[in-house]
Amino acid sequence: MKEERHMTSQSGTITGTSSETTSMAAGGTTATGGSAANAIGKGATNNTDTHAGGSPGTGSGGNSGNGKRGKGAGGVVRKLKTRHISMIALGGCIGTGLFMTSGGTIAQAGPGGGLVAYAAMGVMIYFLMTSLGELATNMPVSGSFAVYSSKYVDPALGFAMGWDYWLNWAIAGATDISTAALLMQYWFPKSPGWVWSLTMLVIILCLNAFVVSAFGETEFWLALIKVVTIIVFIVIGLLMICGIMFQPAIGFKNFTYKGGPFIGGLPAIMGVFLIAGYSFQGTEVVGVTAGESEDPSQAVPKAVNNVFWRIILFYLLSIFVIAAIIPYTDPNLLGASDTNVAMSPFTIVFEKAGLAGAASIMNAIVLTSILSAVNTGAYASSRMLYGMAKDGYAPKFLGKTTKRGVPLPALITTLCIEALAFSSSIFGPKFYMWLVTATGLTGFISWMGIALSHLRFRHAFKLQGHKLSELKYHAKLFPFGPILAIVLCLIVICGQDLPAFASGNWGELIATYFSVILVAVLYFGFKFTHHTHIVPLKDMDVSSARPEVLKAKAEAAEGTASAKQEAAAATER
Repeated sequence: MKEERHMTSQSGTITGTSSETTSMAAGGTTATGGSAANAIGKGATNNTDTHAGGSPGTGSGGNSGNGKRGKGAGGVVRKLKTRHISMIALGGCIGTGLFMTSGGTIAQAGPGGGLVAYAAMGVMIYFLMTSLGELATNMPVSGSFAVYSSKYVDPALGFAMGWDYWLNWAIAGATDISTAALLMQYWFPKSPGWVWSLTMLVIILCLNAFVVSAFGETEFWLALIKVVTIIVFIVIGLLMICGIMFQPAIGFKNFTYKGGPFIGGLPAIMGVFLIAGYSFQGTEVVGVTAGESEDPSQAVPKAVNNVFWRIILFYLLSIFVIAAIIPYTDPNLLGASDTNVAMSPFTIVFEKAGLAGAASIMNAIVLTSILSAVNTGAYASSRMLYGMAKDGYAPKFLGKTTKRGVPLPALITTLCIEALAFSSSIFGPKFYMWLVTATGLTGFISWMGIALSHLRFRHAFKLQGHKLSELKYHAKLFPFGPILAIVLCLIVICGQDLPAFASGNWGELIATYFSVILVAVLYFGFKFTHHTHIVPLKDMDVSSARPEVLKAKAEAAEGTASAKQEAAAATER
């Protein structure tokens, strides 16, 4: 559901800077690096979340390989199994965008244009996920790409990305719970919507408040529902195309219908390209789960390597089936929305196949997809907030966890913000939609941050004399992958709301590019306040240590040096 919010609204993003200076920690103290020579390698055991300040596998807040925390517990625990992470990554690729408004891409650019746009974005997502996989297996932490931005680019960028990403998920959750209420009213038209929204918030709290494995297990089964639905849809669609379930055979005539397969030329394809990018948002959550994976060195690469086949199977084949069965001129393709399940291309195909109650079935499936989106959003945003607290970018109490390793203060804070965003609708629909629009391109900010962090990490890794064989997983076709991701994200950003540019509608432009403004304010505000600098490649710490651990070591070293100087001075006296 998160991507539907993006499809109906537009905003902006920001790129990271790649010049080099010194990394600063949250309090403005220089965090020195360069100690990576013996910290990486296939023999290194990163099976812990070092958010708590401990070193991998041991000590204060670190997690041992069996999912238990070490002495001095105070961090998250590793309870997510490989199957959980694989299905979470899968669920992140499949959202209500595919179920509800994917037909709109065919209506705008024709069957060929829709396929080209999704294929191009799918290639970018694959390379982006390999970049994230390399970073996450080297340093599996809950803060994920915000931590990587702090360590490999500039602490100010990590601060900006973390807060922007957290706010985006909080507002997305508010949008989703309001939509869930509307879907429930499909069956219970006289029921008050706020009851269903409150019910979903309570469910999400219960799923996330006790143990992380409950979240993982829930996402596993919710993702499985989506997978089964798409497989059934593709099988039925192919049978209809071949004439087995539908007479006469539909064939491929709709691909060349009225000037197809490409309609509207390059501008139309570019417009669909933006929508396709929104549809894939959420895939980056797999990087957040690495911090609580039982075995991130195996789970994350497995999930990443399957992304390519998931894109082909679930997106391209689905778009192919829709394009073959439904003419691009069908007005129903443009009529689908989150609350108009009857116009879903999936519903239309199922009804053509003679499936009774197709609308009710799809309503239930979309509802489970929304539950999955809110559940994933609560998990990702609470871990991001927890990670920022551990790095000193958020209040310290948000970095506390329960005995079971759940960052409950961060979770409750996130859900409270969701409730406030949802209740903002009392000020009128315009204010609420402004909130929705204002965070529209946060996913692209995260993607660019991931790509930039990977570029600088790999260059620093090689500059400091390391070999790729030392990494547990390394991205393929470097540096093509991250460069492609940055270029395509820039194209998406620059292509936002061109009519507002042409007409000089500044109010709409501010809303559209509010994410750019927000990230810029956060970045430069933190940079000037804490005097941070971009991390030089030669000084970058490419080990699995977190920024706050590096800061503590630097402060300890300074303290030791000062003590020695005082002792020497006392001896001379």
